Amino acid sequence: MPVPLRLSGISKAFGPVSALTGVSFDVRAGDVHALLGENGAGKSTLMHIAYGMLRADAGEVIVTNGARTERFPRGFVSPLRARGCGIGMVHQHFTSIPAFSVGENVALAAGWPETGRHAERRAAEVSRRLGLPLDARALVESLSVQLRQRLEIVGALAANARVLLLDEPSAVLAPREVRELLQVVRDFAGRGGAVVLITHKLEDVFAAANRVTVLRRGIVTRSSAVVDETPHSLARAMIGGDLPAIKRAAAVRGEVQVHAADLRLASRRGRGLGVIAGPMSFSLYGGEVIGVAAIDGNGQRQLLRAIAGLDDACIVAGSLDVARPVAFIPEDRTTEGIVPDLTLAENVQLGAGANSARWIDWGAVRSRTAHLLALFDVRAAGPDARAATLSGGNQQKLVFARAFDRAPRVLVAEDPTRGLDVQATQSIHERLRAMAAAGATVIVHSSDLDEVLAVADRIFVVAHGTLRELPADCGRDVVGDAMVGLRPVA
Repeated sequence: MPVPLRLSGISKAFGPVSALTGVSFDVRAGDVHALLGENGAGKSTLMHIAYGMLRADAGEVIVTNGARTERFPRGFVSPLRARGCGIGMVHQHFTSIPAFSVGENVALAAGWPETGRHAERRAAEVSRRLGLPLDARALVESLSVQLRQRLEIVGALAANARVLLLDEPSAVLAPREVRELLQVVRDFAGRGGAVVLITHKLEDVFAAANRVTVLRRGIVTRSSAVVDETPHSLARAMIGGDLPAIKRAAAVRGEVQVHAADLRLASRRGRGLGVIAGPMSFSLYGGEVIGVAAIDGNGQRQLLRAIAGLDDACIVAGSLDVARPVAFIPEDRTTEGIVPDLTLAENVQLGAGANSARWIDWGAVRSRTAHLLALFDVRAAGPDARAATLSGGNQQKLVFARAFDRAPRVLVAEDPTRGLDVQATQSIHERLRAMAAAGATVIVHSSDLDEVLAVADRIFVVAHGTLRELPADCGRDVVGDAMVGLRPVA
């Protein structure tokens, strides 16, 4: 098959940190080529070079279109040049403009001349054709994380790319949406397109990819056909060995730390929506991990943020009592979890909560940050590195480390392992269990239903603004039915 994109001998360093060393990688027409590796292994850096966002220190990018081949020493000079060569990218972090409509954002991403209603009509047609429907007139700031991810994919495909680079595209999608996305990816490859799929979800690799390459600390350690691999072999290649077995102790219930009575919620961001969740009554105890399963837009966001004490959730009736301190891990780390242009130490201090001290001892903050970086294996140059220099997975580990550092009595976590590799995900699950064992109430909502089932002592489902508790040992299908409002047959 033709090879529309080849990267040869790519090396890249950030100061003393070597991100890539002599990496060669190609993607063929008709391929879905999965790119795997631990957080900080160099996956996103490699794709940023392929898309012209970074220049390599050494190596070249080679693009072939029919009989024409072009070589770009150190890669493209800009993403505009990459798009001109038929390369599109869906980034791990959102690039859409919140104040613009969906249609306007698609037009910008695709380089269309249309604006306003003309762009919105064209974007609506494209999104329907791709099987990823969107309200083209909606403002991006009103969209959920899942719909913003869908917008990024539509924008990339609308530009008629021949090569599509996908950086963790399913990280925030529900299972049904993941299946739809992977079908779109397979269809694109089936029409002769070439796809690079960066993911930490091994099930996505076996569902969609035909080739796989593994990076470990900036070096290719494995490259093969997917049919020749197993989840175990790929996990070993990524982490350099086997994962330790998880030891899970039974929960010991403590005192009530979250109590709601006839709670009704609305959103401060909504206009004329009225009550969108409730009434809800429940008690959550110290020592428990509470799993919250829900399809986006059913009221779980308002519930979780009300418990966390955030201003964008509004209690309009009933009562909610929550033990303090509370720590919060937001679903979108880049807009709510960190400030990319600040240092890691500054980001840790921002999340420290109320501080009555007149002065901040920055030496102590840097020391504490260095301790957290080591404790949570956050791979960074040090406490004074800017947060923007971290990979997405390492940014997520920093957000979790900061929450852990507060020693909360209640932890509210939205997609706490988003963008994390298998080893880091297991480590976070173990820390969530340890926090509960130490007496905290841990509340976890994840777009990955299997994660909810894996960590939870009690399972709550939010559907159409109502809350139900299901038996902890109920099956996946029972929870899935409850998420769409169905009740089990007696």
